[in-house]
Amino acid sequence: MEVKINDDFDLKKIVDSGQCFRPKEVEPGLFRFIFGANVLYIRELGAGIFDVDCAAEDWENIWKNYFDLDTSYADIRRDVEKFAAGKPYEKILRDATKFGKGIRILRQEPFEMLISFIISQRKSIPSIRSSVEKICAKFGQRVGDIYLFPCVEEMAGIKLDDLDELGLSYRREYVMNAVDKVASGAVDLEELENFSDKELVEELKMITGVGDKVANCIALFAYHRVDRAPVDIWIKRAIDNDFNGENIFAQFGRNAGILQQYIFYYKRSHK
Repeated sequence: MEVKINDDFDLKKIVDSGQCFRPKEVEPGLFRFIFGANVLYIRELGAGIFDVDCAAEDWENIWKNYFDLDTSYADIRRDVEKFAAGKPYEKILRDATKFGKGIRILRQEPFEMLISFIISQRKSIPSIRSSVEKICAKFGQRVGDIYLFPCVEEMAGIKLDDLDELGLSYRREYVMNAVDKVASGAVDLEELENFSDKELVEELKMITGVGDKVANCIALFAYHRVDRAPVDIWIKRAIDNDFNGENIFAQFGRNAGILQQYIFYYKRSHK
C-alpha cells in the first residue's frame, strides 16, 4: 500500500535519532518498525510517497499515531526559527533544526521505554540496541524471525541470574527493580498517562536507577510529553558551549522536547 506524507518525515533520521533502539534499516532504503505485536516495513518512493506493508486500517489506527503524523513538524521548525531570531545562539538553532529536519517523536510503549532507557545509561547506542535485542530474544514472543519486546508479565519474577549475558552490567539490578515495581503495581504505567508532567517524572524516579534524565526520556518518548527536554551529555555540552551555560529549552515552550531532539541529533552527529 502507498501512503502520502505531507510533512517532515525522514526514516533514516528517525532511526538514528537516539529515541528508539529496535527500528532499523534492514536493507538499503527499507526500514522496519515494531510497536507492540505490530511490525511495519516501510520504504520511501519519492515525493512524499511511502510504500507500507500494512492494511489501510492499521496505518490509520496504529502507525499514524506512532509516527505522530497529526503534528506539523514543519510548523515547529518555523517556530524554532522565530524563537532563534536575534539571539546569540541563532546559528546553532537554525543549523540543528535544518540538519534534523525529518525527525519525529515516536509514540512508543512505556514498558519498553522504561527498560530501554534504564539500559541506556553510560552505554553507546549500538550497545543499547544489542542489549535490548538480547532481552527480546530471551523473554519476548517470536513472530517469524522477529522477537517482540516482552511485556511485564513475561519478565515478572526474574532473578539477577536471568539477566546474565545480556550486556547489562550493574544495570541488571535496575532492570529487575523496574520489572518488580511494574509487575506488583507499585508503579502503574497506564495510570501515569493521567499524571501531570512533574508527577509523572517523580513517580518514575521511584524506580531504582531512574534519575531525572531517564525519567524525562521516558516522559518524552513513551508519554509524548513534548515539553520535556532531557539533559544528557550532548545537551549538557550544548548548554555549556553553545548557550553560554543557559538551559534554553524551557523558554521554547510546549515543544521543547522536539527542539532538544534536533540539538541532540546535531551535536552527536558532529561530535
